[in-house]
Amino acid sequence: MPPPGPTHSAQAEDAPESTLREQVASVGALIPYLWKKDRPDFKRRIVLAFSVILVGQVIAVATPFALAEGINRLAERDPALGLGAAIVGFILGYGVLRLLSSAVPQIREFLFSVVGQNAQREVALSVFQHLHSLSLRFHLERRTGGLSRLIDRGTRAIDFLFRFLLFNIIPTLIQLALVSVAFGFRYSGWMVLIVVSTVGAYFWFTIASTEWRLKFRREMNQKDQLASTRSIDALLNYETVKYFGNEQYEATRYNEALVDYQAAAVKSQNSLALVNIGQSLVINLGLVAALWITAQGVSQGTYGIGELTGVSLIMMQLYQPLNILGFAYREIKQALVDMEKMFSLLNLSPEVTDNPEARALTVPAGEVVFDNVRFGYEKDREILKGVSFTARPGETVAIVGPSGAGKSTIARLLYRFYDLWDGNIQIDGQSLRTVNQSSLRQAIGMVPQDTVLFNDTIGYNIAYGQPGASHEEIVEAARMAQIADFIESLSDGYDTVVGERGLKLSGGEKQRVAIARTLLKNPPLLILDEATSALDSATEQGILEALHTISKGRTTLVVAHRLSTIVEADRIIVLDQGLVAETGTHAELLTKQGIYADLWHRQSDAFDSKTTEYG
Repeated sequence: MPPPGPTHSAQAEDAPESTLREQVASVGALIPYLWKKDRPDFKRRIVLAFSVILVGQVIAVATPFALAEGINRLAERDPALGLGAAIVGFILGYGVLRLLSSAVPQIREFLFSVVGQNAQREVALSVFQHLHSLSLRFHLERRTGGLSRLIDRGTRAIDFLFRFLLFNIIPTLIQLALVSVAFGFRYSGWMVLIVVSTVGAYFWFTIASTEWRLKFRREMNQKDQLASTRSIDALLNYETVKYFGNEQYEATRYNEALVDYQAAAVKSQNSLALVNIGQSLVINLGLVAALWITAQGVSQGTYGIGELTGVSLIMMQLYQPLNILGFAYREIKQALVDMEKMFSLLNLSPEVTDNPEARALTVPAGEVVFDNVRFGYEKDREILKGVSFTARPGETVAIVGPSGAGKSTIARLLYRFYDLWDGNIQIDGQSLRTVNQSSLRQAIGMVPQDTVLFNDTIGYNIAYGQPGASHEEIVEAARMAQIADFIESLSDGYDTVVGERGLKLSGGEKQRVAIARTLLKNPPLLILDEATSALDSATEQGILEALHTISKGRTTLVVAHRLSTIVEADRIIVLDQGLVAETGTHAELLTKQGIYADLWHRQSDAFDSKTTEYG
């Protein structure tokens, strides 16, 4: 019976819009990265940072009142103080308070920055590691550009939330509370009502208007993601675009996405302008109302003339972060969405998981057994319908068959990129389900048909088979793969950068680097997925000899399309329609005059035809 479908969606970036509860939960998921049990120094820094924030807000509120008091004293020409002393004291006192007010954010930054940066690093690392733990199906179905943008946005969102939620919103609320208390004692309840009502109205208007324009922002992000995906997809497939001369076609598709993004961005900017106008109206109405009451008190002799300056400064000081709050709320809302989507990746479960009691694989001999294996990539399309065969220790077994017969699927199942529907695969009597995946993959070396290299040096790509290998070991692997002479002929030698996906190397050169990489790994089991498909005949023969040499003492599975490369295999297994149709040596299968013989004659006739045409 086919298993149920995957428990996750590969297109996490296309998931439905998250709820507010899920977004808030993502903030909760961030807390363990900040308040770490094993880092008491981080806890002390956080406590000190918030203490500094509180002190800073007290100073910020006290400064305008001190200025107001100083002006009152100067206006009244207080006889208790000489005029010169009053002026000097006023100037110095105000300057000290302003200095402290400016220094507090820097002290807070000094205390908290290491905690915040460490949290960002650990979150990014967790997501990166988890993505590598997800199954092959997820990565085959993903859209690289969209997923990359999702992770980038999520990481930036963490930094934004630190700076605005912790160091803007919370301090503003503290300042509002302090101002309300101070106004209540120094002035009247009407002033408190004006301040609280203005801030409340501002919050309400900002939230309501932001929710209204969120659809414009969401549409803009979707169009931005589509444009990014199309550009990255086209650039990653540079050679294919060139093969078909479709540069203009790709440019047209990219431009269409950019035009859609442009239209969505204009709508978003226009809606933002309307929101900003409304916010300014609310703030200025509150300021005018507060100054009106203060001016009445001054004219009646209730307040000193300095109170006009003090109220004006403190109201502007309170409203200044509210101006940022309008921007901050919108960005915090988006940051919560972006961060929640990134954290949702951590909630995706791998399709293939280790048994809790899984142990490390040991390969004393290297016998591989496929026992009645059934599998399909989709529930309604079975690829392998009961495949059974045994590769004995040290044997080279070739797997051939028509396209779609399941040849490459054999290799993917042996790596346990997927779990079987039914049957069993064993290595030296150990079922793949009972061993951990890391030890399994460490025991297998793969030379794929489609070689992809890292955008780094040739030496790095070869050493990837055994990180930490010495230069001498890298050179020896290159020599066995018959690419050492080519590398040494380059001006930068092993330090030559191969370009993205190895674009600067020919197909044959990339394939030989891949072979050298696997040789350096030195695994007990080898899988060669048409490892010489990109090589010319002369180089192919040399590589076959090298592979034949290193295959001695190792069990080797060769997924073959060109039958001329596997005539010396110990045994050839012919797959057809998901079943083992034939098995035997090259000579035995030719004698049977079956599927293999038919494939051999077709390829031989094609080769003879090309030789006649081009010879």
